[in-house]
Amino acid sequence: MADMAQQAEIQIPPQTSEDPYAAPARMPSSADRAIRSFQPDDFAVPTRKQDDWRFTPIERLEEFFQVFQACGKTGFSVSSMDGSQLNPDQVSVSAIPMSQEPAGSVLEPNDRVSAVEWASAPQAHVVRLQGEIEQPVLVKITGAGQDLDALHLVIEAADRTHADIVVEHEGDARLAEGVEIHTGKDSHLSTTFIQEWEPTAKEVANQRIHMGDGASLRHSVVTLGGDVVRIRMDQEFGGEGGDLNMLGIYFVDPGQHIEHRTMVVHNYPNCKSRVVYKGALDGPKAHSTWVGNALIQPTAPGTDSYELNRNLVLTPGAVADSEPNLEIENGDIVGAGHASSVGRFDDEELFYLQSRGIPEHVARKLVVRGFFGELVEQIGIPGVSQHLMDVIDRRLSKGESVEMKHVLEDN
Repeated sequence: MADMAQQAEIQIPPQTSEDPYAAPARMPSSADRAIRSFQPDDFAVPTRKQDDWRFTPIERLEEFFQVFQACGKTGFSVSSMDGSQLNPDQVSVSAIPMSQEPAGSVLEPNDRVSAVEWASAPQAHVVRLQGEIEQPVLVKITGAGQDLDALHLVIEAADRTHADIVVEHEGDARLAEGVEIHTGKDSHLSTTFIQEWEPTAKEVANQRIHMGDGASLRHSVVTLGGDVVRIRMDQEFGGEGGDLNMLGIYFVDPGQHIEHRTMVVHNYPNCKSRVVYKGALDGPKAHSTWVGNALIQPTAPGTDSYELNRNLVLTPGAVADSEPNLEIENGDIVGAGHASSVGRFDDEELFYLQSRGIPEHVARKLVVRGFFGELVEQIGIPGVSQHLMDVIDRRLSKGESVEMKHVLEDN
């Protein structure tokens, strides 16, 4: 019996630098085990039973689950934000086949819709950035109606590049979008993605991000329109000392579904990440989803990571799903944490403002402005920041209805 017990005893192999997963405490994470492939059929057709799709109204996105013939009507243009001429030595734009690098060089698709986009997009638009670029670069993506389309964008920043790039989406569309972002060594890049779709538009997007050694990236996503918008972002570091800030702002109207998913992978030492997403929901069946994932691998000592999601429910009947996830496979870290909240207006804030003679509808606007204001300012592009605050003000004014009078009532 003693011999049998000895044979059955689990033997824990020694940990080595060549195999950091040798010990059971360092088994591969769920992210490590996730499928990555350019082949759509390597992924199951999404259902609500799958964890990645349980919050998504898949019946409203079924057209994106099979490879399709893209209509090619979506508008694409690149210019300087202030209207000045782009310097071709600093900014170059090209269209290449999907089979040609740098297309497909940043990670691989991680779900069926991103693999379908890859298989359906007729070409990739490549924007290369180099040097100190003073004026923000503006990419405009304009929907051309309800014909199904696919668009692939590659943003490549050379080593030691300093630049801001803004990607604006507008019009009506049914669009599958893929974005690859590659930042070079010691580069400092700001990317801002703005979705101001028409109320009937649908977008499924996948963004894959690779950060060079010592690079910093401020990645902002602002979603202010669309019937259904689902954006998934996957990131990895390519060397030590990386600094990532992911900012998100969303405003959801009645019947809309807005979903953001972030995946931050700490795979090199001494890197820092901050993920902060804030959203407001106004009206019946307004639905938002935020799922934030952070993974600290055994190869990433000195990691400093934090993620936060806050949701402000302006009226009864709105639903916000918020799910932060943190996997730590390394005990030698500076810090790691997450938090999320879903709530109504702060009664005390409203009372304080009204006690100072400010009308209730104005007080509500001030509270929401304060809720979003810090993040909007962090985007760091004055023209964009002012535009976003103006759009938020218009959305709040539009919401001044009978329903808004119930904002202080419990659901």
